[in-house]
Amino acid sequence: MLRAVGLLGPFVVFGPIFYCLYQRTVPKLYDRSESEPSAYAYPAASGLGCEAGSRTGPAGGSTGEETPEGIRYTVRAPTNYDPTRRHPLVVVFAPHDAGRYLSERYVGLTRSMTGQGFVLAYTDFQGIDRRALAALAKVPEAVARRWCIDESRIFYTGHSDGGTTATALVVLGLAKPKPAAIAPSAAGFRGEDLASYACPAPQPVLVLHGQNDDLFPGFGREAAGWWARCNRCAASPRRRADGCDVYTKCDADVPTVYCEGSGRHIDWPGRNDLMIEFFRSAPPRPGG
Repeated sequence: MLRAVGLLGPFVVFGPIFYCLYQRTVPKLYDRSESEPSAYAYPAASGLGCEAGSRTGPAGGSTGEETPEGIRYTVRAPTNYDPTRRHPLVVVFAPHDAGRYLSERYVGLTRSMTGQGFVLAYTDFQGIDRRALAALAKVPEAVARRWCIDESRIFYTGHSDGGTTATALVVLGLAKPKPAAIAPSAAGFRGEDLASYACPAPQPVLVLHGQNDDLFPGFGREAAGWWARCNRCAASPRRRADGCDVYTKCDADVPTVYCEGSGRHIDWPGRNDLMIEFFRSAPPRPGG
């Protein structure tokens, strides 16, 4: 295991390619059909939207997007995308050394999320130093210039270093606009790492981690405890019927949830329906 100390403070990094060789295994990928966007059954039109012709992003999305800082990303939108309607955006940060195409196959979110009206952006891995994080933080704004996005409903997720990125952008105050909720998976932040940072404003968070993660063992539960303290929740969570631990009595009823599966570090948790519902039910970010 490699240990690094940088602008983020101490955290653990371990490239997945080397980890796969170490484990003599390969990550499970979803079928390619799960990377195909779906149509969305739009509800009756509301008064809030984008002016016709103001957003040029195509229905279904685009694979050739790039920010001025050189961050390449793929956008997936509903196949019947309406450029005058505002859509929630999910940014998926890639694991260490993974590209956006592999990341999309790995998490299997595209078909189900576009079918629920989400637009998704999949980024290439860029590193987790402050320079890279600052550049990744600008992806939502870049997407919103081309697609009609509800900036009060932006969400982050990602696995391993992708989960670390989703966490770090909030903890370091780099996220602009601030996400309405985050769902980091197998992130490389321990409780003692997070304790060296000031708490951000109350943040809805769904922490996902594998019980058999021998790379970051116990990190997820420790991170969830830190978020619960920052969100000023009751000390002890209650166990939900689906096995997740839900913290209660949080400031402004901010959702704070920890879900632990049986997987290893290399395994995406596969709780996609749970994540979609968590994002769908998260309150819009004030001022978004």
